[in-house]
Amino acid sequence: MTALLLGALGLTLSLIVPGPLARARWTARAPGATVVLWQSVTLAAVLCALGVVLAAPEELVRAHGADQTFGVAALVAALGVAAVIVVRLLVSVGLVAYRSRVRRARHRLLADLLDAHAGLDDVVRVLDGGLPFAYCVPGRSPRIVLSQGTLRVLDTQQVAAVLAHERAHLSARHDVVMESFTAFYRAVPAPLRSRAPLDAVHILLEALADDAARRRHGNGPLREALQALGGPVGDLELEPHDAARERRWRLDRLAPGAPGTDARLSAAIYAVAAAILVLPTVLLVVPWLDRAMHTWPL
Repeated sequence: MTALLLGALGLTLSLIVPGPLARARWTARAPGATVVLWQSVTLAAVLCALGVVLAAPEELVRAHGADQTFGVAALVAALGVAAVIVVRLLVSVGLVAYRSRVRRARHRLLADLLDAHAGLDDVVRVLDGGLPFAYCVPGRSPRIVLSQGTLRVLDTQQVAAVLAHERAHLSARHDVVMESFTAFYRAVPAPLRSRAPLDAVHILLEALADDAARRRHGNGPLREALQALGGPVGDLELEPHDAARERRWRLDRLAPGAPGTDARLSAAIYAVAAAILVLPTVLLVVPWLDRAMHTWPL
């Protein structure tokens, strides 16, 4: 029964929950807490998969009264499958991290070589060209890349707001968050995964950077800069996403009269995120472990 319940919960978290959660409008008022909620949902789905792999053989052994030899074989097989799942995830995390760092190192080198030396600071690089854009290259030696077109179409306050937005990405290491979600997405078999978490977390991280920028420079300069740039050209995304929808969503958050962040809503979301991880463990896994200790040949 434990394996069945964990399997149902895992499928719900991985296939049913992401769609409605990604479409929910209240996430705009608590972007940081919602990122944590997405992390909780993703981790809980993985833990449910591991729980099914370990619990199902034990419950079959207990239900059919199999002998010790079969019990040992079932335990070894369960541990082997669980190890494959964990190794697959770790390999995916390692590959995503490695490829991202190689790509960013190459990008950083090109930005340094093509820098027009506008003299903004040691992190900022300005490239020739009329197309306005701004993005960051995260890492131990980060860069913020602007174009000459950006400096032409934005005033001083708007440029400062854009730089504050990109610095927020760099200081909070939003790239690491995106890498983790990308790695989990690529590790999960296609029939069991949804790309809704990737798109949702990407836009929520943009909202967090927007919030950091507008705390320093106000809504107006940042919103005007976003309108002038026609949307970000960022380095955080590792999978394609709907840039037009993201831009509209961000502009709506920055519009005059739009609701700001809600501390009470954030607290409630944090509580739900904790419950998603804690309650299945307390209600399902702990009782199963107590029974399994008398079944597995340990």
